[in-house]
Amino acid sequence: MNWRAFLVGAVMLAAGFLASAQPPPKIKRGAPENISAADGPRMFRAYCAVCHGLEGLGNGPAAGALKKQPADLTQLSRKNNGKFPVYRVANVIQGAGETAAHGSREMPIWGTVFRTLGTDTVKLRVDNLTSYIDSIQRQ
Repeated sequence: MNWRAFLVGAVMLAAGFLASAQPPPKIKRGAPENISAADGPRMFRAYCAVCHGLEGLGNGPAAGALKKQPADLTQLSRKNNGKFPVYRVANVIQGAGETAAHGSREMPIWGTVFRTLGTDTVKLRVDNLTSYIDSIQRQ
């Protein structure tokens, strides 16, 4: 085999891949919609579905713009020996603990954002959002 032809072909192939690669989508940030603290499903659709998808599978429209694939929120119980990790989920929503999977914290820390919507309802928002995530668990 002619090594020179092989090298030229490899360089051309690599250049073709680079030229066809598209940059990941950009995430536009905005102020959160003030949704009733009692409406867990609606809060999920407004605050979480953009990354985690409407069904919580980790396939939302912004998922491709993230460095790490968002978690499949429907599998949390299965991955925790059949028990939904209530406190861990609530802590992640609030940003109360570092989560290795979130790396640089690309995920919004909703506890902080919820405080801007009214401090009296932060716990209710986190509780209802956590309860909704519990309700979408699949075994």
